[in-house]
Amino acid sequence: MAGSTTTTLNDLLPQIVAEAMFVASERSIMRGLVKNYSLGSGQGKTVTVPIYPLQTAASLTEGDEISNTEVSTNGVTLTVTTAAIRTLVTDLSVAASASNVVADIGRLFGEAIARKIDLDLTAQFGSFNAGFGDRTGAITAASIFQAVAKLKAAAVPTEGMVCVVHPEIAYDLKAALTSGGNTPFQGNGPTDIANEAMRMGYVGQLAGIPVYETSNIAFTTNAGDYNGAVFQRDALGLVMIGDITIETERRASFLGTDIVGACHYGAGIIQNNYGRYLAFDSSINP
Repeated sequence: MAGSTTTTLNDLLPQIVAEAMFVASERSIMRGLVKNYSLGSGQGKTVTVPIYPLQTAASLTEGDEISNTEVSTNGVTLTVTTAAIRTLVTDLSVAASASNVVADIGRLFGEAIARKIDLDLTAQFGSFNAGFGDRTGAITAASIFQAVAKLKAAAVPTEGMVCVVHPEIAYDLKAALTSGGNTPFQGNGPTDIANEAMRMGYVGQLAGIPVYETSNIAFTTNAGDYNGAVFQRDALGLVMIGDITIETERRASFLGTDIVGACHYGAGIIQNNYGRYLAFDSSINP
């Protein structure tokens, strides 16, 4: 019986693309929390985002001329680079495997690229100019309330404002909300939030904003030291050229076919004053 060829694998290629795009969208929480930009073919690999400063109106005395206000902009440039992953699928593995090799590859590629996008975006948290914590103590609800208050005081819109933390940092937050996990109801505490944390294992909303957990945050210096952040959507930007691409190349000497997945994107801070870092240490991973 003839083995698999590049022709037969190319017939399966649309399945790889569909699976990879679905998984990447499902696994990457950060992509939906930041400002997204798209570059078309032939438009270069950079996008410059103009930043308009906050303007102030003044009272006017009747009959006086309105003074002229000079409006100037700054620009932030996001540069596209490539993230990629490759695997060699042997003819024998396709022929002998009881599982759907194509779906498995799509899942692996999608998860890997989604994690890379998230890691590149969460790596920006530590570059916010202001925030709370020095990576020596556990996070508290007060830290999130303070971050939200500071952003609101700076006229940052509440719509699109979120909090993102590592699960091991979120543990300390949930433990504090539930009195160390021993008392589901507190007469002098935020009982609804505490009970939700006890029952469902997540915080949901705090200080009026959603709280998200993701493992796609790299520790900074020591294990357990993770940068989280409270930020508004316009604080961070993600620019992409297309979406995930898949291509194959026959490797006859290996009796197999290379399958390569790639994504062209760039991530960075757009408006630094729209975010506050949360630099804390996890008590369960000191």
